[in-house]
Amino acid sequence: MTRDTAKLGGRIWFNVILFGFMGQIAWAVENMLFNTFLYNSVYNGATQTAVDNTIDVMSAISLMVAFSALTAVFSTFLIGTWSDKAGNRKRFIAFGYILWGITTAVFGVISRDNTAALLHLSDETKILTVTVSFVIVMDCVMTFIGSGGNDAAFNAWVTDVTTTKNRATVESVLALLPLIATAAVMGLAGAVGGIGYNVFFIVLGAIVSVCGVIGLCTLKDGKIQTEVSESYVKDLLYGFKPSVVKENKRLYLTLAAYCLSATAFQVFFPYIFIYLGNVMQFSLDSVLASLTPSVMLAAAIIVILAIALVVFTGKLMDKLGKEKFLIFSVLLYVAGLIATGFADNVALFFICAVPALLGWALFSIATNALVRDFMPAGKVGVFQGIRMIFYVLIPMLVGPFIGNLICRISSVTYTNEYGVVTSAPGAVMFWASAAVAVFILIPVVLLKKKYKEES
Repeated sequence: MTRDTAKLGGRIWFNVILFGFMGQIAWAVENMLFNTFLYNSVYNGATQTAVDNTIDVMSAISLMVAFSALTAVFSTFLIGTWSDKAGNRKRFIAFGYILWGITTAVFGVISRDNTAALLHLSDETKILTVTVSFVIVMDCVMTFIGSGGNDAAFNAWVTDVTTTKNRATVESVLALLPLIATAAVMGLAGAVGGIGYNVFFIVLGAIVSVCGVIGLCTLKDGKIQTEVSESYVKDLLYGFKPSVVKENKRLYLTLAAYCLSATAFQVFFPYIFIYLGNVMQFSLDSVLASLTPSVMLAAAIIVILAIALVVFTGKLMDKLGKEKFLIFSVLLYVAGLIATGFADNVALFFICAVPALLGWALFSIATNALVRDFMPAGKVGVFQGIRMIFYVLIPMLVGPFIGNLICRISSVTYTNEYGVVTSAPGAVMFWASAAVAVFILIPVVLLKKKYKEES
């Protein structure tokens, strides 16, 4: 089987799904449970004096997301370019996942009590401040390793083993994995109350590491075309050259479109678990208790149909052209976000979230496939860092800042079981997200115009 065929072998599909899914599980845990870990474990139980005299929990979450984004981009630039020069992705993926799991497990030993014992601290404010700092620093360490294995090496590997004839199909599967991973993490979150964050993080870290060990046996590098120079620094800076930007206008327009989409997503996503649990009073236990066999069957049928629809759409994009689906998916995304902001109960919230998530998924399939199509041959690893600037750095710096600002202005608060008052996210963040998402249409229109000029 040659690389020019639209068909992919079972080995490739196995690794796409395994490493794609486990990577999304790890990122979902970081993006959601690390935030709730700060909110419900590190800050929870601290005195009002300690809470009032250290960084606000919402600001701490925003800061953690920002530093994580910077670290992810730095790691992807270094590892992506390194994998090009080495002509190998397998080792970076497998060993990256092994170490990724180990650093995730470290979160299982972070607590205020352990901080106090380790540093011999007795002042509540200092203990809380230092523990929060530990979480943020370890998040950066975990992100550096995870981005090297997933964002740099795995994403480059996917580009290596796919073609323009099958990338939207592969991306349709990859686009489903974050949604499935998010649902899985939401389900796993119910176990946190029973086993605690410490056991949860240790077990999850072990699973991610095992995935890396499996990769040592199952991964096989595709044909890696490399056009690297003798200067490592020169390759790192390649994507910033004005001449390169000019030669690859469609690539940068697509990256800009995805950047706005991801920024809109990050306005609410870091705070979604806190919003559902503490503002909407969503209880996973009550939902599980209400699941009858008929409800579970109906839910399973809906999920299967949704998966089939998304994969079918990916195949359709490969045949008809990915750019033809962009405007529709943006409008669906915006409409869903606006509706979600009006939801005043959990059931209505999840109903309204469906079009938003579907629009986001369709847009991600099209743009991710187009980005792979437009990447210059021989520079796939080098461009993973450029990709991360648009996919992660800008969205995760700007999005959570907007969400935090909007929520603090709306003055929503939450009083925990200890009687301590802290700030909380509000529904207005979904409308702010929709406002950002509208701007996606600008690069999309320019991209479609570029297609007409070159057709």
